[in-house]
Amino acid sequence: MIIGVGIDVAEIERFEAALQRTPGMAGRLFVEREVLLPSGERRGIASLAARFAAKEALAKALGAPGGLRWTDAEVFVEGSGQPRLRVKGTVAARAAELGVRSWHVSLSHDAGVASAVVIAEG
Repeated sequence: MIIGVGIDVAEIERFEAALQRTPGMAGRLFVEREVLLPSGERRGIASLAARFAAKEALAKALGAPGGLRWTDAEVFVEGSGQPRLRVKGTVAARAAELGVRSWHVSLSHDAGVASAVVIAEG
């Protein structure tokens, strides 16, 4: 059963400017594994913007409650290339309250825009 669906878009250039303007912002939005590629290189800005959009979409899928911590949701990619969500803390508590048992995530970026869709399933 679908419990919630969220969608969000982020203008990549605007997101990059916000990160540059506020140096600590990346640390408040992402866990280190989201910022760095497995090689240790920094992930590209379009990919980070898509991950930010996924976190916004996740909040919408949960009914957009206040008090969710951005770093309590992690977007990661399986070996197959499929994006997934790992949740803990405030996000996991809200998901449990709603009966969410699994997540479906889709990320995209093209023409200066990053987007994400999140489906919460119970």
